[in-house]
Amino acid sequence: MNDLKLFRVADGKAAEIPGAAVALERQLQTLIEANMEAMLGIRFLTSEYTTGPRHRGRIDSLGLDENGNPVIVEYKRSNGKAVITQALSYLSWLRDHRHEFESLVKERLGGDAADLVDWSSPRLVCIAADFTSHDAHALEEIGRRIDLVSYRDFGGGLLALQLVASVTGSAAPLRTPRTPAGANAPSAGLGNGGSTVKSARQFYDESPQSLRDLYSDLDAMLISHADVQKEFQLHYVAYRRIKNVATVRFQPRSHTLVVRLAVDPDMVELVEGFARDVRKIGCLGTGPLELRIRSQEDLARAGDLVRRSVEGR
Repeated sequence: MNDLKLFRVADGKAAEIPGAAVALERQLQTLIEANMEAMLGIRFLTSEYTTGPRHRGRIDSLGLDENGNPVIVEYKRSNGKAVITQALSYLSWLRDHRHEFESLVKERLGGDAADLVDWSSPRLVCIAADFTSHDAHALEEIGRRIDLVSYRDFGGGLLALQLVASVTGSAAPLRTPRTPAGANAPSAGLGNGGSTVKSARQFYDESPQSLRDLYSDLDAMLISHADVQKEFQLHYVAYRRIKNVATVRFQPRSHTLVVRLAVDPDMVELVEGFARDVRKIGCLGTGPLELRIRSQEDLARAGDLVRRSVEGR
């Protein structure tokens, strides 16, 4: 399924640079672990983690993604045929060892990160040189949150990653995190297994129809790119490729969509009440630029920034 091609252009002529699998699986794992946040939006926790006598294995990589979800990353140098099954077996370990995982997060990333672990959507990332169409179709039947990421090594320090298939899964929430200090805390309410934190879905359900219509137009803009995935997290809706490109929160009382984008605020004309730099502000969502969209006029003004975030420019 990996049809990613890279060309070197000189004097108006294109020459394809051949891509290949890495020589050793461990070489791929070491490279990605050292750059996991930049490449995958995942904070690296540990490598080759032993699962004990029952599960009898070693998890290639454990991490915490930008939404606070636990992540298992498994690698195969070439064909990814066995990597999905292996990752699924480790998911059962993860669900049985939540406190152990949170202790690891606390040790490596600190207590605040451990408090914010969101168990509603544990995530599997399977990385291999290639996957088959059968692998992609199987994800729909498995019913778990899985990403298939293919890679190509083009030599000369060039490594490409491509999200070839992704499903959001259907796992039920196991635990909801506490809202971070300094963040815009959601109102208290019931739901989420008795939690007093309202979910993004609840805020959406409570929104007036006019705000839902505005969100529908924003949603269409964000998913107009076929490979953008939409996932309801606890506090917001996340839109991502391999990494988040946008997050959206609902504020029904003020009739506002709070949108965070992966756009450098230094490259944007910031307008009070519409766009602000949130790199040094504790608030929910991911991305350094925050927009507040209250009308179709705001949405039209946001259009170019949304496209820049989705397209990574």
